[in-house]
Amino acid sequence: MDLKTASALRRLRLVSAPEALSFLLLLVCSVLKRTTDFDAVRPMGMIHGVLFILYVIFWLDAWNRTKWSAKTGIWYFVLSVLPTGGFFAERRLKREAEDAVIASRARTAKEGVVGA
Repeated sequence: MDLKTASALRRLRLVSAPEALSFLLLLVCSVLKRTTDFDAVRPMGMIHGVLFILYVIFWLDAWNRTKWSAKTGIWYFVLSVLPTGGFFAERRLKREAEDAVIASRARTAKEGVVGA
Protein backbone atom coordinates (compact mmCIF):
# COMPACT_ATOMS: atom_id res chain seq x y z
CA MET A 1 0.00 0.00 0.00
CA ASP A 2 1.45 3.35 -0.98
CA LEU A 3 1.49 6.42 1.24
CA LYS A 4 -1.40 8.18 -0.54
CA THR A 5 -3.67 5.15 -0.18
CA ALA A 6 -2.77 4.79 3.50
CA SER A 7 -3.48 8.50 4.00
CA ALA A 8 -6.86 8.21 2.28
CA LEU A 9 -7.85 5.31 4.54
CA ARG A 10 -6.60 7.17 7.61
CA ARG A 11 -8.66 10.27 6.75
CA LEU A 12 -11.77 8.14 6.23
CA ARG A 13 -11.13 6.34 9.49
CA LEU A 14 -10.61 9.59 11.42
CA VAL A 15 -13.88 11.11 10.22
CA SER A 16 -15.98 7.91 10.68
CA ALA A 17 -16.41 7.98 14.46
CA PRO A 18 -17.12 11.74 14.77
CA GLU A 19 -19.64 11.48 11.94
CA ALA A 20 -21.41 8.60 13.71
CA LEU A 21 -21.37 10.46 17.03
CA SER A 22 -22.77 13.61 15.44
CA PHE A 23 -25.57 11.54 13.88
CA LEU A 24 -26.49 10.09 17.28
CA LEU A 25 -26.38 13.53 18.89
CA LEU A 26 -28.57 14.91 16.12
CA LEU A 27 -31.14 12.19 16.81
CA VAL A 28 -31.04 13.01 20.54
CA CYS A 29 -31.44 16.72 19.79
CA SER A 30 -34.41 15.95 17.55
CA VAL A 31 -36.13 14.02 20.31
CA LEU A 32 -35.36 16.72 22.87
CA LYS A 33 -36.75 19.38 20.56
CA ARG A 34 -40.06 17.54 20.39
CA THR A 35 -40.26 16.74 24.10
CA THR A 36 -38.67 19.79 25.80
CA ASP A 37 -37.78 23.41 25.11
CA PHE A 38 -34.20 22.41 24.23
CA ASP A 39 -33.55 23.14 20.56
CA ALA A 40 -30.07 22.37 19.26
CA VAL A 41 -31.13 20.71 16.02
CA ARG A 42 -29.92 23.52 13.76
CA PRO A 43 -26.29 23.69 15.03
CA MET A 44 -26.05 19.93 15.44
CA GLY A 45 -27.50 19.44 11.97
CA MET A 46 -24.85 21.74 10.50
CA ILE A 47 -22.05 19.94 12.33
CA HIS A 48 -23.36 16.57 11.20
CA GLY A 49 -23.81 17.83 7.65
CA VAL A 50 -20.20 18.98 7.41
CA LEU A 51 -18.92 15.71 8.87
CA PHE A 52 -21.12 13.68 6.51
CA ILE A 53 -19.87 15.63 3.48
CA LEU A 54 -16.27 15.06 4.63
CA TYR A 55 -17.04 11.35 5.06
CA VAL A 56 -18.42 11.10 1.53
CA ILE A 57 -15.43 12.98 0.04
CA PHE A 58 -12.95 10.81 1.95
CA TRP A 59 -14.94 7.67 1.10
CA LEU A 60 -14.78 8.46 -2.62
CA ASP A 61 -11.04 9.16 -2.38
CA ALA A 62 -10.40 5.93 -0.45
CA TRP A 63 -12.53 3.88 -2.87
CA ASN A 64 -10.67 5.36 -5.82
CA ARG A 65 -7.22 4.73 -4.33
CA THR A 66 -7.81 1.27 -2.82
CA LYS A 67 -9.75 -0.11 -5.78
CA TRP A 68 -12.31 -1.71 -3.46
CA SER A 69 -14.90 -3.94 -5.05
CA ALA A 70 -18.35 -2.41 -5.53
CA LYS A 71 -19.62 -4.44 -2.59
CA THR A 72 -16.95 -3.10 -0.21
CA GLY A 73 -17.29 0.49 -1.41
CA ILE A 74 -21.06 0.47 -1.10
CA TRP A 75 -20.81 -1.20 2.30
CA TYR A 76 -18.71 1.69 3.64
CA PHE A 77 -21.27 4.16 2.29
CA VAL A 78 -24.17 2.26 3.86
CA LEU A 79 -22.33 2.37 7.17
CA SER A 80 -22.24 6.16 6.91
CA VAL A 81 -26.03 6.47 6.79
CA LEU A 82 -26.66 4.16 9.75
CA PRO A 83 -26.69 5.87 13.17
CA THR A 84 -23.82 3.78 14.59
CA GLY A 85 -22.33 2.61 11.29
CA GLY A 86 -19.39 4.99 11.44
CA PHE A 87 -18.09 3.23 14.55
CA PHE A 88 -18.11 -0.10 12.69
CA ALA A 89 -16.49 1.50 9.63
CA GLU A 90 -13.72 2.97 11.79
CA ARG A 91 -12.98 -0.38 13.41
CA ARG A 92 -12.97 -2.22 10.08
CA LEU A 93 -10.76 0.42 8.44
CA LYS A 94 -8.32 0.21 11.34
CA ARG A 95 -8.12 -3.55 10.95
CA GLU A 96 -7.66 -3.17 7.19
CA ALA A 97 -4.80 -0.68 7.72
CA GLU A 98 -3.11 -2.98 10.25
CA ASP A 99 -3.37 -5.91 7.83
CA ALA A 100 -1.82 -3.78 5.08
CA VAL A 101 1.11 -2.87 7.36
CA ILE A 102 1.66 -6.53 8.25
CA ALA A 103 1.54 -7.54 4.58
CA SER A 104 3.97 -4.77 3.67
CA ARG A 105 6.41 -5.86 6.36
CA ALA A 106 6.13 -9.47 5.22
CA ARG A 107 6.88 -8.46 1.62
CA THR A 108 9.87 -6.42 2.78
CA ALA A 109 11.19 -9.29 4.88
CA LYS A 110 10.70 -11.73 2.01
CA GLU A 111 12.51 -9.44 -0.43
CA GLY A 112 15.35 -9.07 2.05
CA VAL A 113 15.74 -12.87 2.31
CA VAL A 114 15.65 -13.33 -1.47
CA GLY A 115 18.25 -10.62 -1.98
CA ALA A 116 20.64 -12.13 0.59
